Amino acid sequence: MAIPLWAWFALAALVAVLIAVDLLAFGRGDHEVSIKAALTWSVIWTVLGVAFAVVILVWHDRAQAGEYLSGYLIERTLSMDNLFVFAVIFGYFAVPYGLQPTILMYGIVGALILRLAFILAGAALLDAFHWVIYVFGAFLIYTAYRLLNAHGESVEPDKNPVLRLIRSRMRVTDGYHSTKVFTRIDGVRYATPVLAVLAVVATTDVVFAIDSIPAIFAVTREPFIVFAANAFAMMGLRALYFLLAGAMQRFEYLSHGLALLLSLVGLKMLLSGVFHPPVWATLVVITAVLGGAVAYSLWVTRPGAKHGPPPAAV
Repeated sequence: MAIPLWAWFALAALVAVLIAVDLLAFGRGDHEVSIKAALTWSVIWTVLGVAFAVVILVWHDRAQAGEYLSGYLIERTLSMDNLFVFAVIFGYFAVPYGLQPTILMYGIVGALILRLAFILAGAALLDAFHWVIYVFGAFLIYTAYRLLNAHGESVEPDKNPVLRLIRSRMRVTDGYHSTKVFTRIDGVRYATPVLAVLAVVATTDVVFAIDSIPAIFAVTREPFIVFAANAFAMMGLRALYFLLAGAMQRFEYLSHGLALLLSLVGLKMLLSGVFHPPVWATLVVITAVLGGAVAYSLWVTRPGAKHGPPPAAV
């Protein structure tokens, strides 16, 4: 699949337009995001993400469209881990709820730029050294093992090296000044906590990308498809965060599904020299594993279930 340069510019322009629309239409200003708005935009981003597969189908063929859909599903689901991270980061920095939508979008934009660099580097490594795919495969299986044995490990923003650098090199205000990254007080330039939040969000996302991007390379080697899947998956994160932030504890078994998926993807990479399953089979397996993990989580944690959340007090 040869991707002309104009297609990259077109994709970049589309992502820029969607970011602008999202900033202007969703979570604009310092207002809290309603559940209705979050649900509406979650549906919109999901429809747009899936619809891009139709563009690839018309432009190229069914195989590439299937690769994109498989990659989109992988990235969309793996990025749900980011929702937990965002909640931890916002709590650590005491980010006012009304500022979270805008700050979150800026962080996602920064993460997308860093992910693009990571994707291009990964593609170059795979082209130059075929054996790297076996390294990726082994790493994904190890990641699956680590995911199953996390035992409550938590993100600790204060240990982030970028945050430490900011605090050691810049004056940082105690409070927020709307969504300003920098401000002046008595003629002296200060960074605001927004800069620290953005730095931690973007760099922490790259750590998660180390897991997810090798996974999508098992589905497709085309950087254009990898980046498109990442872009559409992450663009929907902001609305999804405000939709699910209060109910993430119900996805108790999602990590088990992700671990199984990463194991299967890693195994596929390790057997890439002798085993080549069709794209449709990969898509079916991904859908079944992730859909089963989500459905089982919701069933087990339903109100009134033995291990479910207690009923709300009247």
